Amino acid sequence: MTRKRPPIIPLSQLSENARTEMDYFPLFINLKDQPCLVVGGGEVAARKIELLSRAGARITVIAEEIGDSLAALAAKSPLNVLKKRFEAEDLGDFRLVVSATDDGETNRWVSGLAQERNIPVNVVDNPALCSFIFPAIIDRSPVVAAISSGGASPVLARLLRAKIESVVPPSYGRLAQLAEKYRNQVKQVIRQPAQRRIFWENQFQGRTAELVYTGKDEEAERHLVESMERIDSDRTVGEVYLIGAGPGAPDLLTFRALRLMQQAEVIVYDRLVTPEILDLARRDAERIYVGKQRDDHVLPQESINELLADLAKAGKRVARLKGGDPFIFGRGGEEIETLMQQGIPFQVVPGITAASGCATYAGIPLTHRDHAQSCTFVTGHLKDGTVNLNWTQLAAPNQTVVIYMGLVGLEQICSALIAHGSPKDLPVALIQQGTTDHQKVITGTLETLPAQVAHERIKAPTLIIIGTVVNLHSKLEWFKTT
Repeated sequence: MTRKRPPIIPLSQLSENARTEMDYFPLFINLKDQPCLVVGGGEVAARKIELLSRAGARITVIAEEIGDSLAALAAKSPLNVLKKRFEAEDLGDFRLVVSATDDGETNRWVSGLAQERNIPVNVVDNPALCSFIFPAIIDRSPVVAAISSGGASPVLARLLRAKIESVVPPSYGRLAQLAEKYRNQVKQVIRQPAQRRIFWENQFQGRTAELVYTGKDEEAERHLVESMERIDSDRTVGEVYLIGAGPGAPDLLTFRALRLMQQAEVIVYDRLVTPEILDLARRDAERIYVGKQRDDHVLPQESINELLADLAKAGKRVARLKGGDPFIFGRGGEEIETLMQQGIPFQVVPGITAASGCATYAGIPLTHRDHAQSCTFVTGHLKDGTVNLNWTQLAAPNQTVVIYMGLVGLEQICSALIAHGSPKDLPVALIQQGTTDHQKVITGTLETLPAQVAHERIKAPTLIIIGTVVNLHSKLEWFKTT
């Protein structure tokens, strides 16, 4: 028998017919020391009991059979467990009721009794019998966020919760507690509500918040107090975030990198930062390009260092985006030296370096028991028309050599390695724009690769990997571009 498919209704028509009112009004209830009833003793009931316990409720459980999870909760929590069949008189004077049995008739009975007495009731996985529903919860107490699809798609609500969880640090609650501690003092110091709002926005999006996120609560409190004391001062110092933007794919950014990018007022970026990553920054942020490529520097490094300091001294929060990791051929150390000398607050966010990201997406392990027991990172950047490296060390066997910025000097690199003892047939790979949809991998040997690359239209950035691990590319290649 062929199952009849339901009619397909265009989304545009659904939108036109959609109700404008909310199915449920979002409301937070104080359940501390309040009597709550859960009917049912299985896994689902145990999950609801755990949530109610976190809210401080006094919980009574009625169930004929008690599952392992509920038994474990009862052993460590002060639950009132009644091992019996539910009866109407059990409803008593409860503030809230949950029915989580696998018996539909019991669930309907509990729901009807509760609603007759105007007691909020939830029947798990049956919105029609509920007067309230459990949302997906982001708990950063005392900050709590709740997300609901009104029962239409609980999975979608959980996915949205996961997205929010990723950008709300676990220490958000401590930040709220700090704000609560000084709320009245700030109110006395800053009389105008508009100015007070700006003050708190600066604390929640500036150095005070970052100190809390990094576990420096005492220093954060001192900074907040000092901010209050200099509230009439004209001098406000911002902060610089030195962020590793990774090898190119935007979803390889760290959570911290994304969070700081979205609160920075100025984005200073180089040519290795992709447009897709820039799109993740705060929409109204000023964007300043300081990219450098061979024989074409928009700003020399010393000017970039001073630019970052000047922007911070003007009170700006500055995200300095650098391709890969800022401390691996990124000159990040030079930039923070300037900031330290001038007393500018900063923090450094590591990124996935190109060697790791590009090698992984090309299916080339940088180390392997049968091929390489060590890995060396070097820069192949030409200076005075030559590449000056420790060729004897790089020509040693049983290792992987990764060369950044080596495209222009590729022929010299291959020739020098051969001259210092590397086999002519040593495998080599050149990876173009690794981890992105434009990734291209060209493999050959020290002898053949320069000629192969000469016939290709290669676009920077590129990375060169040398060693027998390159032979694994054909077997382990997993990332396919369109």
